[in-house]
Amino acid sequence: MSRINVMKPWMGSEEVLALAEVIASGWVAQGPRVAEFEAQFAEAMDAAHAVATSNCTTALHLALLVAGVGQGDEVVVPSFSFIATANAPSYVGARPVFIDVDPLTGCVTAEGVAAAITPRTRAVIVVDQGGVPVDIDPIRALCDPLGIVVIEDAACGAGSNYKGRPVGAGAVLTTWSFHPRKLLTTGEGGMLTTSNPEWAARARRLREHAMSVSAADRQASLLAPAEEYVEIGFNYRMTDLQAAVGIVQLGRLPEIVRRRRELARAYTEALADIDGLRPVADPEWGTSNFQSYWVEVEEGFPLGREELLEALASAGISARRGIMAAHRQPAYQGVEVGAESLRVTERLTDNTLILPLFHQLEDEEQSRVLAVLSDSARGEFS
Repeated sequence: MSRINVMKPWMGSEEVLALAEVIASGWVAQGPRVAEFEAQFAEAMDAAHAVATSNCTTALHLALLVAGVGQGDEVVVPSFSFIATANAPSYVGARPVFIDVDPLTGCVTAEGVAAAITPRTRAVIVVDQGGVPVDIDPIRALCDPLGIVVIEDAACGAGSNYKGRPVGAGAVLTTWSFHPRKLLTTGEGGMLTTSNPEWAARARRLREHAMSVSAADRQASLLAPAEEYVEIGFNYRMTDLQAAVGIVQLGRLPEIVRRRRELARAYTEALADIDGLRPVADPEWGTSNFQSYWVEVEEGFPLGREELLEALASAGISARRGIMAAHRQPAYQGVEVGAESLRVTERLTDNTLILPLFHQLEDEEQSRVLAVLSDSARGEFS
């Protein structure tokens, strides 16, 4: 029986050719392809400025730094997210303040943010969880007058839309991931987009050790100017090899989103006939790219989440547990948070799973997945 993976990147000969061209050019580190990728990505995401980075975590780190978040500040974050969302505030000496999420979307709400704000709150990180767009307008309406920066963690969001625009377009700072689990991949890699030109300029410096002259400009000069290091910086650069792949992938994005939404619709239609499994869906304010198609195993379903994962695995299907609860991790033991206040996060973390969904998923493979779910609902499992 062939294995069905939970995710596969969609790549082909175009990416191979793009890599070969970069290798032949002799310039494989950060250079002209990175600049081209930044410009194309900014245009596609309706952003004023884009700064490529080594991954989304480093982009989050830079976003907090340019926003002025530092020692002793508080940053409101969802616990229902990959741990990088909470780690980034810790990198700058701030304290992550965990809040709960909406039970249907898995995203934070303005009400949840409002309840967590204190005089020490400097920023809020909102997440387009699994590609579901967060309802950011009410959160900005709350935070902007208070001088609290709203950062959108759109790691999963490329190709999702909020009120007719790409997610991230409504945030002053947005960060993106190009990990292989995402729709658009460069292997590893990330991006920071912003409407603030000064923040973009500083992020560009910080990503390459805060040099006063970029490495690309130095390399392009016969007599390289002397550089200065104006503050403590980092090595968070993307390579031209990665960017060349990213440019091709960006061109594929509309077709990837179309196919994923087609597959998601087939899952949703079939699950309507299976009691006890609640699938993620588009919110009223936007459309998801379905980076993750997650399903909640509700009370009364014949199998628990772990048992259902085992049933899928026995049929050669690699599903995954749902989004983690960061506040439960050993790294965040001691962070003041009441378990009762995160009851939705804990319920979703304990009872959701992610089904296989990727561009190349065949109809027959999706039928295999649905057959296991249907058999499990009827109590027909080994």
